[in-house]
Amino acid sequence: MDETEFWELVDASREAAGGDPEEQADQLVERLLQLDPETVLDFARHFEGRYNRAYRWDLWGAAWVLLDGASDDAFDFFRCWLIGQGREVYEGALHDPDALAGLLGDFDEEVDGDGEELGYAADEAYEQLTGTVAPDLGIPPTASEPEGTPFDLENESALAERYPRLWDRFKD
Repeated sequence: MDETEFWELVDASREAAGGDPEEQADQLVERLLQLDPETVLDFARHFEGRYNRAYRWDLWGAAWVLLDGASDDAFDFFRCWLIGQGREVYEGALHDPDALAGLLGDFDEEVDGDGEELGYAADEAYEQLTGTVAPDLGIPPTASEPEGTPFDLENESALAERYPRLWDRFKD
């Protein structure tokens, strides 16, 4: 599976789910079940690589603004959700997390921002296809600390200064 095919599956599942992250995970599993187990593992490697790439302080800050706070787990689920938003939103957020203010449509913190189930879609599909747990993907684990320079996520004035567009759109 190449990168284009990966993003096509993500986009098709999101569109079929109408943007609901839990439904998107179900749609993604259904699509992955149409593939052979090795291709499902390829999808999982693409997903995991992007998940790890998004483990950054600047993205955690953006998640903090959008979600009105984000624990370790909430940030993990946010990264899954971010991948689920598709290539343009994902890459745009990595380039400039504050750009999420313009990249996102409506955002409901009760539904959006939590893509936990998306993170399990490939494992679930692989298990259904083979009857066994997915093997190790051979991808190094996420670093113990996010990439970048840490900052105080609870300092609202620092967040407003660092993410002016997100702050204006989602906090005022």
